[in-house]
Amino acid sequence: MAKDFLTEENFAKLDRVIEAHKDMQGPLMPILHEAQHIFGAIPMEVQKVISEKLHVPLAEIYGVVTFYSQFTLEPKGEYLIGICLGTACYVRGAQSIIDKVVELTGVTVGKTSADGKFSLEATRCIGACGLAPVLTVNEDVYGRLVLEDIPGIMAKYQG
Repeated sequence: MAKDFLTEENFAKLDRVIEAHKDMQGPLMPILHEAQHIFGAIPMEVQKVISEKLHVPLAEIYGVVTFYSQFTLEPKGEYLIGICLGTACYVRGAQSIIDKVVELTGVTVGKTSADGKFSLEATRCIGACGLAPVLTVNEDVYGRLVLEDIPGIMAKYQG
């Protein structure tokens, strides 16, 4: 995947964010949130800049970025597909739904497609157990799925 989000303009924005927060108590989290917003992810190149400018060990920053689920090391696709693997969804066939989505999009769980169109995540529970199994695409929720539903759903986003 191209790293076209690592632009001089984005690094200039990051510099301004660091400058605005560096003298605050506990500046790392607000800076990481802003970096995620600016770049769409917090890859190693961004972590290194934050480390150098805040004088915080890179290992500490990496630990924070990989610990909190709201941070990501690589940008998400245009369409974020989430498939619930909570108990209700799993027993009603969520794994076969994942397998079909992988087959149709070519993207594996936890990854983003090479064209940047799709990201696929296996989620634990989205709180829609009565609709199990459930799949989300960005803010769209699809429930009570059967395998035959998946090609039609994916077609809406592949055009």
